[in-house]
Amino acid sequence: MRAGFWGIAAVFVGAFAAHFLLRDRGYVLVNFLGYVIEMSVPVLVLVLIGAYFAVRLLLAVWRAPRRLGEVVAERRLRRAGEKLTKGLIHMAEGDWSKGERLLARSVRGTDSPLIHYLMAARAAQLQGSDERRDDWLKLAYEEMPEAETAVLLTQAELQLEHSDYERALATLQRIQEAHPDHPVALALLARIHHALKDWDRLLALGPQLADVRMDSDELEGIVAAALEACTTGEGVTRVDVDRLWGRLPAALRKAPRLIAQQGIALNALGQGEEAEKKIRQALKRGWEESLVLAYGRVRGAKADKQLLQAENWLKDRPEDPALLLTAARLCMVLELWGKARSYLETSLAIDPRTDAYALYGRLLDQFGEADNAALAFRSGLSLVVGAGDDLPALDAPDVIGRAGRENR
Repeated sequence: MRAGFWGIAAVFVGAFAAHFLLRDRGYVLVNFLGYVIEMSVPVLVLVLIGAYFAVRLLLAVWRAPRRLGEVVAERRLRRAGEKLTKGLIHMAEGDWSKGERLLARSVRGTDSPLIHYLMAARAAQLQGSDERRDDWLKLAYEEMPEAETAVLLTQAELQLEHSDYERALATLQRIQEAHPDHPVALALLARIHHALKDWDRLLALGPQLADVRMDSDELEGIVAAALEACTTGEGVTRVDVDRLWGRLPAALRKAPRLIAQQGIALNALGQGEEAEKKIRQALKRGWEESLVLAYGRVRGAKADKQLLQAENWLKDRPEDPALLLTAARLCMVLELWGKARSYLETSLAIDPRTDAYALYGRLLDQFGEADNAALAFRSGLSLVVGAGDDLPALDAPDVIGRAGRENR
């Protein structure tokens, strides 16, 4: 549409100009450095047009090598990008060998070889070649020395995935010398200490745990495991518990799972009343399963009041399996066996879990139902290891309940 419009406009302008030029072609005289050039206006116009295109041609010839180089470089970049994409696809599909080869070839012509080397290192490790992995990482560092931290982080991560904990710690030590509070390095360090069960060093990170670049649930789980290991057993005192708790950053001291673990530790020291209060206050701030389960494991000043509190919660949450389990525990403390059985069977019917089956087995044993108790223990174990031909398990918890009532 626009091309047609400009074409018509050009015809009209050309016709209008030709009318005047044919009527009077005009006269042009150019005197320059003693040279005199005479011509008509149409000739001058043609000369100017010719000169314009001549200059354009010369500039095009002048720029041709550079443009050719740009085209070649762009083509190389595009091909390198295609190989990188294909290499990543093969890695995702599990063809790590081919993925590594494509990633190696894609380095040529790319302006960002670091990602190629790092992914090739990962592909080499997935094939079990630590030596080739380290070679790729070395090339990555030599190509971009300024990316040393990124290369070392990748190396430590790969070493951790390969359970090469000692070498991973050595790699992270190099990072911490330059960046002691690097959040990703701290996360890897926490994972390594957790894998090694080096709880003291994990908790020694102290306030630095607030800066760890890690999913909050994973971090809480790691710290909770460390607290459990360090606050249980013989020789642990209240001073030890308070010291370990004080090391944690403020954000973690508000985590429900850690408050639950603190309460269990205080209860083990005979300070169940304080533990019950802390857990109850935490539950007022936010309902959390770990706190609910811990509430049943601590022993306040009066177990009957504790049970009453749990039953009040049940009015609003009658189908909460964790709360039903907690109520059953408290009933067993008070030797309310029938009520405990009812709570446990309801909990298991909603959500079968190992700790509920274990408690149910103890309760059935209390009733003298040894066979049903054994089935309950096996049912709980089957949730962990999987039921097999050599391990009978119950499909539904109420089967035990019915069998027990029939035997009584």
